[in-house]
Amino acid sequence: MSNTVGGVATHAPLIHPSPARSTGGPAPLHRAITLLAVISLFIGTRSEWSTAISSRPKVGAVIMLGYAGILILGILTLAVRRRRTLVLVDAGVLLLGMVLALCSYVLGGGMNDETVLMTQATHELVHGHAVYGHEWPWIFERSHVGVTKTMSGGADYSFAYPPLAVLLNAPVYAVIGAKAATLVPTLMLLVGAAVLWWLLPTPWRSAATAVCLGFPMLKGYAAMGYPAISALVLLIPVVVRWPSIGAGGRLRRSDIVRAGLLGAACATHQLPWFLTPFLLVGVYAVRRGELSARAALGVVARFTAIAAVVALAANAYFIAQSPRAWITGLALPFRQHGILHGQGIMGLSYYFSDGSSRLDFYSYASMLLAAGLLTLFALFVRRLGPAAVVLPWCAFYLATRSQDGYYLLMTPLWVAAAATVTSSDFASAWQPRLPFGRRRVVSAMVAAAVLAPAAVCVAVAAASGPPLRLTVSGVRGDSGGIHGLTVRATNSGDTALTPHFASSTGESTSSYWTVRSGPAVLGPHQSARYELVPAGGSYALPDRKRLRVRLRVFTDRPQTLSSVDIRVPKG
Repeated sequence: MSNTVGGVATHAPLIHPSPARSTGGPAPLHRAITLLAVISLFIGTRSEWSTAISSRPKVGAVIMLGYAGILILGILTLAVRRRRTLVLVDAGVLLLGMVLALCSYVLGGGMNDETVLMTQATHELVHGHAVYGHEWPWIFERSHVGVTKTMSGGADYSFAYPPLAVLLNAPVYAVIGAKAATLVPTLMLLVGAAVLWWLLPTPWRSAATAVCLGFPMLKGYAAMGYPAISALVLLIPVVVRWPSIGAGGRLRRSDIVRAGLLGAACATHQLPWFLTPFLLVGVYAVRRGELSARAALGVVARFTAIAAVVALAANAYFIAQSPRAWITGLALPFRQHGILHGQGIMGLSYYFSDGSSRLDFYSYASMLLAAGLLTLFALFVRRLGPAAVVLPWCAFYLATRSQDGYYLLMTPLWVAAAATVTSSDFASAWQPRLPFGRRRVVSAMVAAAVLAPAAVCVAVAAASGPPLRLTVSGVRGDSGGIHGLTVRATNSGDTALTPHFASSTGESTSSYWTVRSGPAVLGPHQSARYELVPAGGSYALPDRKRLRVRLRVFTDRPQTLSSVDIRVPKG
């Protein structure tokens, strides 16, 4: 088919405009995000169905219907031609995600230390007892769950979170009992998914379903009672379009609500404490771009004051009970000296070498990186502003306790920022002047200088060898388990060390072994022989090839780690 334009023959295009686009149909981004959310609902569904069909057939039947719903929603996502219809599909995806999440909760997951701690803390509150300043070792033994072991040879058995999550659990606990500690976070997650879905721009809405309910990670944390889930939900309205806070120099009603929610989040878990400085610095920079320094500071001060009042109000009862126990409990995660664990850079000393005599430098690096990133954020807020909700978690990568939960628990906030916060929000934000201008070379040198202290600390920790030279001279046991060890340890440093012995076959560490003979303190350049027996009398070994069994020796003040392979006899 051809046409004539100005006497020149032209051919009609071989590819015609999309009917959906010509009639105002769904944008490709909208359709793609909805489809990914639909696909995400498949993740983990088969294992849950397998569990349900053998133990809870009715739940299994619901999951089977869920499979049909996923397929139907997938067809509709690709077939509908109207934006409004695709929004209804988005709502269907959210609803189905909620149903599958509730099925997952009904089936129940494994308990862990968070589950029993939250349950016990809620029990104590409901019965009028103190929550902070008490240890409950028996609840871990009774429930057969792991515990956070410390470098000093002990473990943490006390509640060490801000109290709002316990306050939220208490009314439900009074009605249904111990299930409240897991039911409340699960319901909070469903509410958070719905709130994020509602607040996001229309094309992004199904991303809320995917990240909150499709990927099973957050459902699992909620089902184990993690208080960080409630903190996440409270932060969602704060993060959505956060650069608009205080626009025009005044706090609107929505800003006051946001400040209250931020304070409530900080009264629920320590993770929001790391995000808050970035938000406050960012708000100041954006407001300073349109107002005087005094006016911008006033906005931030009023916002901060409201958040602080709410946080203190949530803590007031516990402060009145015992200020010392309260502050000690909240500070415990920062001073507990838990043994190494996680996916961060500390693995250089834990997984890939025989240890380090300067593990404290990982903690120094973590703190220096947090301060350095906040400094860079203030200096380059026009570039880094949209990443404010990701930057705070980088510090955990350098910590001695660097589990992936510190990152993934707040990932819905990443989606909220990606959809509602853009570079244009920071185009006129105020930035401090650099001494030699803002040329690319100067900016790179400033960034390197700010981050260098953290990098140096990591290098010191990773390059420092283990303080103890270990020789395993006798292994009592076989391929099924170890019943005892004879170890010779030599302190090669100038500091007296108090060793605590454990073992590992992977990323986790066993309970501490009992020292049958050997000195409690090993002086500088001294050697000693230790007779060790594993906790419970035997250390069981998994039945797999290429099994690497390691003896771990921890010390506290200074924090050190020394490791050696254990050659397990065959047979």
